[in-house]
Amino acid sequence: MPEPIKYICSCCGKEHEEWPALAFIAPDNYDHLSDEEKEQLGELDTDFCTITYPDHTDKFIRCTLTQKVTDHCEDMEYGLWVSLSDKSYQDYKDNFDNENHKTKYFGWLCNDLPDYEFNDNIPTTVLTKLGNDRPEIVPHNDFEHPFVHDYYNGINKAEAERRIRDMLEKTSAND
Repeated sequence: MPEPIKYICSCCGKEHEEWPALAFIAPDNYDHLSDEEKEQLGELDTDFCTITYPDHTDKFIRCTLTQKVTDHCEDMEYGLWVSLSDKSYQDYKDNFDNENHKTKYFGWLCNDLPDYEFNDNIPTTVLTKLGNDRPEIVPHNDFEHPFVHDYYNGINKAEAERRIRDMLEKTSAND
């Protein structure tokens, strides 16, 4: 039986044993920019990202996704980014501090998750939440992709823990 997952929290600096969220600091579109391009074109904070090209601006927001774990009482959480249309991005930004704002947007998933091949972006519904929690992503169930299949059918505990360990190892290797 594998040992419990332990990690040092980047927020509080303490050791935890519960599962961490698998969080991405930026959308892949931003990560793929050179340092110079990030400085010239990009703007990134904890909840919003824009990349301003001469002819258009790509706009992203940070969201969550909950992955069902079929044989465990705890689900796995992701911190992911989606791209939104100009209108949806502006509505979300305008209502960012409104605790009573509840709506949904169409968005495209903008992080390539380990263990999956991403040749196309996955369409999603982005559901805002009362109380100013980050919005929840729901992949469109009619989109054929192994990640969408796993989202709707769940993964087992061993797979969830393997993904968490892989992400923690990758994160510690980048420090």
